[in-house]
Amino acid sequence: MADPSTYRPAPGAIPLSPGVYRFRDEHGRVIYVGKAKSLRPRLSSYFQDLAGLHPRTATMVTTAASVEWTVVGTEVEALQLEYSWIKEFDPRFNVKYRDDKSYPELAVTLNEEFPRVQVMRGAHKKGVRYFGPYGHAWAIRETVDLLLRVFPVRTCSNGVFKRASQVGRPCLLGYIGKCAAPCVGKVSADEHRALAEEFCDFMAGRTGGHLRRLEQQMQEAAAAMEYEKAARLRDDIGALKRAMEKNAVVLADGTDADVLALAEDELEAAVQIFHVRGGRVRGQRGWVTDRVEDVDTASLVEHALQQLYGSGTENVPREVLVPALPEPSGPVREWLTGLRGAQVDLRVPQRGDKKDLMATVHRNAQQALALHKTKRASDLTTRSRALQEIADALELDSVPLRIECFDISHLQGEDVVASMVVFEDGLARKSEYRRFQIRGFAGQDDVRSMHEVIGRRFRRYLQEREQTGEWAVPEDTGTDEAPDGIDGTAEPVEDPAAGPVDPETGRPRRFAYPPQLLVVDGGQPQVAAARRALDELGIDDVALCGLAKRLEEVWLPGQDDPVVLPRTSEGLYLLQRVRDEAHRFAIAYQRSKRSKRLTTGGLDAVPGLGETRRQALLKHFGSLKRLRTATVDELCEVPGIGRRTAETVAAALASRPPAALAVNTATGEIIDDSADPAGAGAPRETP
Repeated sequence: MADPSTYRPAPGAIPLSPGVYRFRDEHGRVIYVGKAKSLRPRLSSYFQDLAGLHPRTATMVTTAASVEWTVVGTEVEALQLEYSWIKEFDPRFNVKYRDDKSYPELAVTLNEEFPRVQVMRGAHKKGVRYFGPYGHAWAIRETVDLLLRVFPVRTCSNGVFKRASQVGRPCLLGYIGKCAAPCVGKVSADEHRALAEEFCDFMAGRTGGHLRRLEQQMQEAAAAMEYEKAARLRDDIGALKRAMEKNAVVLADGTDADVLALAEDELEAAVQIFHVRGGRVRGQRGWVTDRVEDVDTASLVEHALQQLYGSGTENVPREVLVPALPEPSGPVREWLTGLRGAQVDLRVPQRGDKKDLMATVHRNAQQALALHKTKRASDLTTRSRALQEIADALELDSVPLRIECFDISHLQGEDVVASMVVFEDGLARKSEYRRFQIRGFAGQDDVRSMHEVIGRRFRRYLQEREQTGEWAVPEDTGTDEAPDGIDGTAEPVEDPAAGPVDPETGRPRRFAYPPQLLVVDGGQPQVAAARRALDELGIDDVALCGLAKRLEEVWLPGQDDPVVLPRTSEGLYLLQRVRDEAHRFAIAYQRSKRSKRLTTGGLDAVPGLGETRRQALLKHFGSLKRLRTATVDELCEVPGIGRRTAETVAAALASRPPAALAVNTATGEIIDDSADPAGAGAPRETP
């Protein structure tokens, strides 16, 4: 690890001009390329105290052994040079987008004497006109099959074309009219090229002229009583219209635009681009990248634009819609304008169809990121490496085949809940998920909540292990629930010899198996609370760590400094997935509790009143307002409500303020305007 002060430039040696800089390691390899509007303040920021740098930036400057720079005239030149150097040197600390999958494109080989229409993947070739990319190759073939009626361009390989020329007979497409058969001289090379260029014009969105020309020819043929020709032209027009219908209109004004959206987390980002031509989506492209640099959304957008248009193979449209503008946006806009040769509108859509389209592209980016993570997690070799890296980093005796993670969730101290998720062999085991209600104290005390939840989980483990024959849920102030669709009730242990498996269902008991690794969402305080809970129960054979969100640091009990896993570590990726899943599961449960509390207006707090009877009361009276004014005798008329329960409900409602909501259970609408969930003027919600 190098000391940045050993290669820091002398004071005043760095110019104030725009430029591009390169950090090199001890072997002379370029590890980072950046640009700056003014080189001196930008480079000086890298040589401050390491404690003040982002961990990824600190890793870069301590890996480097030298820095050099090149002065340029304008920020646009700096942008161009930065892209060229990133492409040339492939620096390890720069953002590098890679295709999230291989997208097929429709290609027209205009660089050949007889242009050919075909499906192509991979790098673009000079002299070939590309359209797309498309989501599926069959979508291209369906479109081409429709268009060949009107533009009979050859689609055969060079070998088939050469063989047909030698024997003097065209292939089947030539006989059925879907190829102009230039191989046997039915059309000249110039006539065939004209067909290919018309095909390209139509695919580029210039459809109106072709349709008008065919309609005019159809009318002329009909007027001349050439009905067969008119019918053929009618079918051609129908084929073109069907090909156009395959791409739905998304922008009514016929705009040419590229719409770019991002989905990102702390470790990775996914980019999706929709290519809109003539108001229709003509293609889609996606990339993913590791967030090696300390970059924000605006910087990720700038890097994506560089990769999309920097190679010169992608045409720049009139509008480029992005989720955030690069800072500053002027040089990027000027660079795009220079590539297009006309003004380019680079902006963030604020309203209307373009904003809705941006939301659609964003959802595609989220799905692409989730799919990428799923593919990465499903690979057995990757999972094995991740578990081994965790074991090595935490100095475990063996790989943690069962990992449990806990998270706390609440809304300003109310409805405090916790989640427990289980990963076995690196994959989520959702049947083992559990959720906890935390009662007996309120407030935003995550540390105390974590101590309680860990204690409750392992008390149940000890009880089930000892097989005492008593109920698996001990006496405490909370309850434990399984996920939806899983029996969350406590079961008695009937057979002491049955071990951790229920003899009737054959399923493991709820808390029968301990984890090899216990993960808590949080830093030192949460880890200390969990360790204290384990120590109180005498459990010392379960490894423990915490994962802090801010810097993705792994905290171990009793240590002042965290364990920092490498940025590219599969182990860190697996720990993050476990933590994020626990966070998602806790938030979902907390929201359902809050929604339930608002819907039932506090009836869930009435002792002895379960979900079935709460719903029966609401259904019978229609609203909480009528329920609050009901007498004991009226309450007794509800099926399942006895006099003692009716008295309890009446007393509880009389002692409480008006419920948060009055709900018509048939329609779900608020019908009691007097209710105010959080004091005067508070907004109301519809459950």
